[in-house]
Amino acid sequence: MKELNYQFRRDLAQVHKPDRRDMEKKVKSGQVEIDSSWTIAIPRDCDIVMQNAARDLEDYFFTSMKVCVNFAYADEVNDKVIAYSTDDTLPEYSYRFTVTQNKIELCGKDSRFAAQAGYFAEDLMNLEEAPFLEIGETVRTSLFNPRMVHSGYGLDMYPDDHISAIAHSGISALLVFVKGVDLTPFGYQDFNDLIYRASRLGVDVYAYSYIHSDLHPEDDGAEEFYENAYGTLFDRCPGFKGVIFVGESCEFRSHDPRTHGVPKRFMIGPDGRAPETDKPYPGYFPCNDFPQWLNLVKGVIRKRKPDADIVFWTYNWGWCDEKDRLALIDNLPTDISLQATYEMFQNVERDGIINRTTDYSLFFEGPGDYFKSEAKRAGERGIKMYSMTNTGGLTWDVGVIPYIPAPYQWMRRYDGMLKAHYEDSLCGTMDSHHYGFYPSFISDLAKWAFHAPAVDLDEVLHKIASRDFAPEYADDVCRAYELFSEGARHNVSTNPDQYGPSRVGPSFPLILFDDKDFVFKSPAHAHFGRNTICFPNYDIYPALNSKEVCEKLEFEIRTYNETSRFYDEGADILEEIIPHIPQRKQKNATKIMNVARFIANTAKTVVAVKEWMKRKRVLLDAHGEERNTLVREMIEIARAEVQNAKNTIPLVEFDSRLGYEPSMEYMCDREHLEIKIAQVENMLENELPKYFE
Repeated sequence: MKELNYQFRRDLAQVHKPDRRDMEKKVKSGQVEIDSSWTIAIPRDCDIVMQNAARDLEDYFFTSMKVCVNFAYADEVNDKVIAYSTDDTLPEYSYRFTVTQNKIELCGKDSRFAAQAGYFAEDLMNLEEAPFLEIGETVRTSLFNPRMVHSGYGLDMYPDDHISAIAHSGISALLVFVKGVDLTPFGYQDFNDLIYRASRLGVDVYAYSYIHSDLHPEDDGAEEFYENAYGTLFDRCPGFKGVIFVGESCEFRSHDPRTHGVPKRFMIGPDGRAPETDKPYPGYFPCNDFPQWLNLVKGVIRKRKPDADIVFWTYNWGWCDEKDRLALIDNLPTDISLQATYEMFQNVERDGIINRTTDYSLFFEGPGDYFKSEAKRAGERGIKMYSMTNTGGLTWDVGVIPYIPAPYQWMRRYDGMLKAHYEDSLCGTMDSHHYGFYPSFISDLAKWAFHAPAVDLDEVLHKIASRDFAPEYADDVCRAYELFSEGARHNVSTNPDQYGPSRVGPSFPLILFDDKDFVFKSPAHAHFGRNTICFPNYDIYPALNSKEVCEKLEFEIRTYNETSRFYDEGADILEEIIPHIPQRKQKNATKIMNVARFIANTAKTVVAVKEWMKRKRVLLDAHGEERNTLVREMIEIARAEVQNAKNTIPLVEFDSRLGYEPSMEYMCDREHLEIKIAQVENMLENELPKYFE
């Protein structure tokens, strides 16, 4: 059955899936079965977070496990009880999970972690596919706090069910873009309402600042300006947990002589771009007066909220010399949090070709040298260290999918993050950017990875594969996941592709000459609509007369061909399995397979665009049979790409999340694919044949 656009939101709203229980399963020795004789109990004086968590667990049993449990206050029941409680002697960010024959204890350091204990019980029962829990006790500790995500529902859109799903995934904070009080790039939003609703589910909210910083701290009126900006924000919205500052978003008029001095936004011309300059713009360099600016703004905010988490993200200057970056860190206040992107700006050699990782990619698992250098210095100075890790499950490698189903590559990233946690004090993460968070088996795996005591993630993944498919096919599913993971390692990270065909997938056009003004269709409310962050004219490589450039291009074609091959081979394995697994699992399993097919088709589009560009660049200079050969080859490329787009239509109609990205809205649904097909077919019929000689 075809899904309408945005229908994926119904899945996001369904926190507890109704198809979890295998009714044929029998309880085993050493397990306890929860049936209708059990009662969920809460203290009479517990807060709303614990109340909501207990009601959530009650709904879980009813919806996912087909069990109707009782509900009571703790002083009313003492047998066959699932008891919520708190114990402030537990370690920070921890809960104790205890199962005996007649009692299950869900005890948190505070009510938020008592709720997490309940979500852990759900995780275990989902893996078991039955309301059975093993007798025993464990204390589990969350290693990364906060974990922050943007909405996967829609840009800065957080209905309660989506917040609940985020909390179930072990994620502790939401990110909302802030241009002013109750103002986001998407328009009006009641920030206090969002903060209140999130707090009831044990989740914080951070303001990701888009507020312009027009004045230098030494300028006349600077303090009043920032009082009006950030003081007013925290006067009106005191519940924000903290603020994220990133160079390009908080760019001010720096006095650092190494920079242009004037913020880039003031230099935007009629074409929508700022001119190239001989010095970097202030937001794109570790200016020596950023600490002065940060201390001013920090002081304004902390007058209102003394414990506000001030997060300073060095994203925009990871390209700079290490000495300049570390000099800035040496002068930062130590009562803030520093954030560095985990894998960016790294030169990675594959097949003798150097590839520079861009934002954001799983091609290289990380950590990069930029992150390592800043994490080490932050640790030396006692500054809390966060990282943009994308461990919600998605990067810009493919821009319009819900997650990258490459668990073994993600596990390589988790290993490095855990090492950084124990060696360099990495303690917080940003798990997604504006492409948002979508709960998946990848986010399930991350939750297991980011808790102590450590577990065998290979075993966990095998159990997840059993849960999502069937135990007898778990080995085959994991083999498919190995292929997907190898595909991710071939999905080379390049700026031209991440701002081109990888951003939107198989709807990316093949432009010859007549369509040079092609504009992506998008709604007026899209934050990054039309061609803002995807450039349809793929004429961005230098002339192909350099041996180095030609070798790199040929490497990219080879490696993207490998990406499509690995993902298609893995999808073939799943396609053969799906008819044989329980019917209640087939839709979700098909969606996992289709994500892989979409990635494979996107890789084919990337190859087609590169092959097209190679020939387009030399077409006008060729003559006679040489030109005719080029035209025939381009016709073949274009026809194959039309078929690739047609093959993608059933994928996006089966799963409405494919082809969508919250900041761009839909860019590769059926409509956009048909626009691309029409554009290419028109070019094939009316433009390309003119170049035959």
